[in-house]
Amino acid sequence: MSQALRPIEPVTLSAEPIRLEPLSLDHVPGLQAAAADGELWDLRFTSVPAPAETLAYVETALAGQAAGHRLPFVVLDATTGEVLGSTSYHDIVPAIARVEIGYTWYAQRVQRSAVNTTAKLLLLTHAFETLGAQLVGWRTDNFNHASQRAIERLGAKRDGVLRHHALRRDGTVRDTVMYSLTVGEWPEVKAHLNWQLIRQRP
Repeated sequence: MSQALRPIEPVTLSAEPIRLEPLSLDHVPGLQAAAADGELWDLRFTSVPAPAETLAYVETALAGQAAGHRLPFVVLDATTGEVLGSTSYHDIVPAIARVEIGYTWYAQRVQRSAVNTTAKLLLLTHAFETLGAQLVGWRTDNFNHASQRAIERLGAKRDGVLRHHALRRDGTVRDTVMYSLTVGEWPEVKAHLNWQLIRQRP
């Protein structure tokens, strides 16, 4: 019988240069500013909210948390407290100890930096070593090649493609590329992520 996830509750996770804190309505202005760096909402294959949509975006995330299938975080600069972006655990299935990581985006100026690697290391460590996850998954748009490369650099395995799977914001229907990482694969991936971070430090 599969081991169930331990209770998933709001938590703060931190490691230089970032801190992940539970998302709240107080973060709406900071998220608007972060998304404006690169006008990220113009990318048709991402979930980044436009300025007028940010409040609803946060409310939807918090509703998912209340329903038990999502745990949203705001990504902050550990030194200044500036909002850099957002990420979430989602599609949480406690009975089979499965959780996915997604709804992830960052201000353009911190993309391709240590921010994403550090955030994923924090989230994966918490998922596998505290929550008792047996598998962590990711999903992304078939046209979001940057996201696919970033997930693959983490060491996740590509499971396949769900065709005609979900609506994009422009009304077209996307294919969804699925990835996963098992608890047995985690020790090697953890060592690799730590090595990547050592290489990225000045």
